[in-house]
Amino acid sequence: MKTIILALCAFTLSHAVSAQATQASQSATTQKKADELVKFTEVKYNFGKIKQGVPVTHDFAFVNAGSQPVVIESATASCGCTTPTWPKTPVTKDQKDKISAGFNAASAGPFEKTITVKVAGYQMPLDLHISGEVLSAEDYAKYEASKPKKSGR
Repeated sequence: MKTIILALCAFTLSHAVSAQATQASQSATTQKKADELVKFTEVKYNFGKIKQGVPVTHDFAFVNAGSQPVVIESATASCGCTTPTWPKTPVTKDQKDKISAGFNAASAGPFEKTITVKVAGYQMPLDLHISGEVLSAEDYAKYEASKPKKSGR
């Protein structure tokens, strides 16, 4: 009787471990496929030095490299100072589109923000990054004045 119970416990334990390994493998495959399906031209953008109080925007261009239409479910910013917009309709095969990242530049200082993009049918999101430095109006004027002047030739 003890042998039967021991064998049953061993079978149950090995089955549970196998199921977890399969699930982890599928998650890794799903992430890889999402990265391959939605091909961004770039995933990081640096605005450089920008003037405080003057909002800026950057478009992250992408193409649907898959064989089926892709739906961007959401694009969520890491803070309220960043406002992403994304296509609300399916993006068909080989079609190009964009996710726009607006930044309000309200506070002076360096910044690094993340936009998390959720693709329908894939658990793992994709991340886009913006960065730069917000300068006060006075500091920005000094920065602009220190740039070399371009000649009209």
